[in-house]
Amino acid sequence: MRESESRGTPPAAAGKARFKVGDRVRVKDLPNLFYSRTQMYVRGAVGTIAACTYQDLIPEDEAFNRDGRIEQYYIVRFRQKDLWPGYPFDNDTLQTESPERWLEPADD
Repeated sequence: MRESESRGTPPAAAGKARFKVGDRVRVKDLPNLFYSRTQMYVRGAVGTIAACTYQDLIPEDEAFNRDGRIEQYYIVRFRQKDLWPGYPFDNDTLQTESPERWLEPADD
């Protein structure tokens, strides 16, 4: 049970999702001190929102048992060719989950 649940106060809601399916986004290349669910190989890459999934606690807050803030999560689809130079197939994709604060609109 989370600390906020034991006190009877729910974590703050994240609000409306910033991105929608089909939006092109870039994964931010943010530093992380101890823990991150954002893979190194997608940082800086441009992908497309494939699904707007759920809202949950920020993993770094939860990992250190802090009362967490809630954020939106997305499934982002990347062309593998955009992730790995020299990848030989044009149509292969990879999907991964990403929290909203790691994403920004792609300007290309």
